[in-house]
Amino acid sequence: MKIGSHVGMSGKEMMLGSVKEALSYGANTFMLYTGAPQNTRRKDVSELCINEAQALMKEYGIDEFVVHAPYIINLANCVKSETYQIAVEFLEVELQRTEAMGSKTLVLHPGSHVGEGVEAGVAQIIKGINSVLTKDTNVYIALETMAGKGSEIGRSFEELAMIYDGVVYNDKLRVCFDTCHTSDAGYDIIHDYDGVMEQFDRIIETFDKIIGKEQIAVFHINDSKNEPGAGKDRHENFGFGHIGFDALMQVVKDENFAAIPKILETPYVKDPENAKKSYPPYAYEIAMIRNGVFDPDMIEKILRDNQ
Repeated sequence: MKIGSHVGMSGKEMMLGSVKEALSYGANTFMLYTGAPQNTRRKDVSELCINEAQALMKEYGIDEFVVHAPYIINLANCVKSETYQIAVEFLEVELQRTEAMGSKTLVLHPGSHVGEGVEAGVAQIIKGINSVLTKDTNVYIALETMAGKGSEIGRSFEELAMIYDGVVYNDKLRVCFDTCHTSDAGYDIIHDYDGVMEQFDRIIETFDKIIGKEQIAVFHINDSKNEPGAGKDRHENFGFGHIGFDALMQVVKDENFAAIPKILETPYVKDPENAKKSYPPYAYEIAMIRNGVFDPDMIEKILRDNQ
């Protein structure tokens, strides 16, 4: 099982610090942003301590990690041409940075059509991806399944398939399957996980060169604060939300995806006595997942251990 979480990347150690953080959680994979997800400020790759990070990964047997593109990339923007152009240019840079760091997968939110409609938004996404992918691109763009908040594209498997259908080098595309988003979008992964996966398989494989479930390159394993179909995208700690421990474990333990990274993006646990403090849950969640038994006292243990 490849299980890890989102980790930070900052300070002098940069990517080396990211690997150390992942190891501190007992993880054997991880996900990071190449800089702050809310802006385009980035350090040069020569400053990221890549060689040191890769050496530590090799020492501890971590052979795969994932990069997430920043939220500000909106390829679906049909209204502001300058916003779209910045998104395309920055996506190209992020692909280069992802390859330089040694990852094969860049997770991307497809984007929001900002009121212009799904077809127009999808056309923009296709145009943008076709601008950056070539036959020689060595990094997969993993389109994330979205919750359907606002005008997000990617709330249905059909919308992802539309993007696949228009991208010239769609062999360079993959999917990031987010459990919270998929549930919030209305797919019943709680009671019919197998059915949802069969539907994904059936829809995606209808397009040339596409082989269904094999397109999933990474899972975001998140519980949800919302009922299925809410379309809100609010993550909850593993087993403590509306999806629940058993349903999430069904995804984690699926032998079809044993070699696929499972990444936790669950929220930090807030200190009830100090609003400025919060604590990462990932070491506890990873241990609970590996044990295969739900711990209803996990939140209290995190707070107690950080006093």
